[in-house]
Amino acid sequence: MCAWLDVSPAGYYKWRDRGMSQREYKKQLVRSAVIDIFPQFYKRYGAPRITEELNALGISCSVNHVAQIMQAEGMKARNGKDFKYTPSANASSNVADNILNRNFKATKPDEKWVSDITYIDVDGEWMHLAVVLDLFSRQIVGWAVDETMTTQLILDAFNMAVARRKVTPGLILHSDRGVQYRAGEYRQALLEHEITPSMSRKGNCWDNAVMESFFGRLKVELIYAEDYKTLNETYRGLFEYIEVFYNRVRRHSSLGYQSPTKFEEDYYAQCA
Repeated sequence: MCAWLDVSPAGYYKWRDRGMSQREYKKQLVRSAVIDIFPQFYKRYGAPRITEELNALGISCSVNHVAQIMQAEGMKARNGKDFKYTPSANASSNVADNILNRNFKATKPDEKWVSDITYIDVDGEWMHLAVVLDLFSRQIVGWAVDETMTTQLILDAFNMAVARRKVTPGLILHSDRGVQYRAGEYRQALLEHEITPSMSRKGNCWDNAVMESFFGRLKVELIYAEDYKTLNETYRGLFEYIEVFYNRVRRHSSLGYQSPTKFEEDYYAQCA
């Protein structure tokens, strides 16, 4: 598994054996996700539907756990008669097929991209990082950060990617089923660039394993090691890690121990 995800055994065990227990980390993650999701549906979703949204994001948890968080945070869903929840029109709307189907190999740049959002704990506050990664070279082609997890966050990362790269019709962009990736604005942006959307199966984070692996490496190599105290410090650290170290310096075993930038340079040199 370590080889498949391009991580070293030592790095995995270091991450696994960190001071904060995985149980405690997951509790914090679920709490932050519930707080983010509740207003996105205009405070109309109760614990069962918020649990479904979390499962779609690959965050497994029980309805009772979500209900406890909502009660502690004073969150109460509206129950007006003018609103009726229909799964086909909400949780299942704008869900793309899993076209990528865990085929993480690409034959050229800008053939397959993957995208996701992660939470970063900054001294008790949450920062959200959205990323777009090219599966050919594992290069980060777009990224954005914000204090809230919105559709605009993933659009900012997407817009950076299309501004930097040579997008051609048929490019596959894979993500999970999060509400941001199902939003009309995001789907319209893909349509305008003739990009084919692909989405993970419900609650299956392994369908986007390369993205999960990147976030794991970033947290072990940067976030956990630096212990940032402010959002500005974290942003500067992310910029240095992604743009300077990860893309241009860090050697990847899946690329023959070349950096993403060098791997692409060699590809284009061979095509010339």
